[in-house]
This record gives sequence, structure tokens and C-alpha cells, in this order.
Amino acid sequence: MHTSNYWIRYFQENARHKRVNWTLAPAITHDEIATILPSLQAWQLGETSEGEHLIAASTRYAYRLGDPDYVDAVKLFIKEEQKHGYNLGRYIDKIGQKRIKQNWGDTLFRKVRYFNTSMEIWTLAVIVVESTAQIFYQALKDATDCRLLREICTDILIDEAPHITFQTERLAIIFEGKPAFSKAWRKVAYKHFFHATSCLVWFAHKKLFKAGGVTFDMYVKKMQYKYRKTIEALTAAPADHKSISYKYNC
Repeated sequence: MHTSNYWIRYFQENARHKRVNWTLAPAITHDEIATILPSLQAWQLGETSEGEHLIAASTRYAYRLGDPDYVDAVKLFIKEEQKHGYNLGRYIDKIGQKRIKQNWGDTLFRKVRYFNTSMEIWTLAVIVVESTAQIFYQALKDATDCRLLREICTDILIDEAPHITFQTERLAIIFEGKPAFSKAWRKVAYKHFFHATSCLVWFAHKKLFKAGGVTFDMYVKKMQYKYRKTIEALTAAPADHKSISYKYNC
């Protein structure tokens, strides 16, 4: 299990890496743009959140726990997500398309975030969304031969695996503090939340997933695997939590 200070150092170091060559010109066809653009625009919007409600929830949680460094780690996590939104937006600009300001999926998620003050629900939601993001960005990367877009997706995918570890470690701490009966029903609730959220993401972006070679059956199997990895991490003995790995398969 890593400390909040470890994650601060990790995010600071990772921010120094520049993995996208912006001198490359986009090489993408009109048909490919038509296929990927709606999903590209929607995810770009979703990656640009200021994270005010997450910061507020993490601040209350961190000070109850006596770990104020956790707030700084969360802020750096949000900053890294915003980098993804910036890069996607810059790509949309370079291919001569418009960014969007509203999307039904983003609006729904933002409303849920607005009313949610639970660090547990926040953390679980981020784990599920980040898990779907791994599959999404791999599909986006495979949907075209555009080298610039592929570099943007690779950079995001490199970031996403540690993001899931960061959030899973936190959920493990929260989960460990619950009584046995509470843990039992939580595992069921987590499973339903994983399934429901995964289905929403699929139906919102199935055209893009299919363009990247991901069928519905493949997608479901990947998300089931990610759910099992999450539960395994939560139910590991406290001494074994340090073994949670960055290597989450897409």
C-alpha cells in the first residue's frame, strides 16, 4: 500500500514526461473522423472537469483520517486527467472540428458528482470510469492509423493504469474499515454498479468500440475481469495490499 506522499511524488514525476509529438500533422480520413468524433468530443469534455466536488469530498475525508497529503495527491490526479482533456481538445482543433460544451453522459455523471459527498462512492465511480477508459482509449487508438492520435491515446493509457491503482488502494482502505456484513453487501453493490456503468458507456460509444475491434462480448469480459481484480485488491490481507499492480490489462 502506497502512502499519499508517494503518490504526490509519482504524479509530479509523471508530469515531466512529454510523450506526444505535437509537430506531427493529423493523418485521418473523413470517414474515420465521422466514426470517432462524437465519442472523442464526449470524452474530451469529460476529462476537463475542475474536480471541485471531488476535492471537497477528499478534503473532508482526509482530515477525518489525519492524512492531509491525500488532498494534494487527488489534486495532482485531477490535473493529470485535465491534461488528457487538453490533449484531446488540441487534437480536435487540429482536425478542424468543434469541441462540445454539453453531452448527456457527462451531464449525468456531473449531476451524480454534485450530490455525492461519499469518498467511497467517489472512488468506486472513478475506478469504473477509468476501467472503461482503458478499453475506450485502446479502441480509439486502434480505430485509425493516425500517428498523432495514437500517441495521445498511448500517453493516456500509460497514465490510466496507475490511476486505477491509486483509486483502488484508497477504496481498499475504506473497505477494510467496514464490518463483515457491510463488506458482503458492498461487494454485491459494487458488482451491480460496475455492470450498470459499463453498459451505459458501451451504449454511448459502441460505434467507436466496434471501430477499434471491440465487440460487446469482448467488452463485457474485459469489464468482468476488471471487477474481479478490484475485488481481489479490496479483499487482500492488509499486508498484501502493497502487491496491487499498475498492470491492468485493457
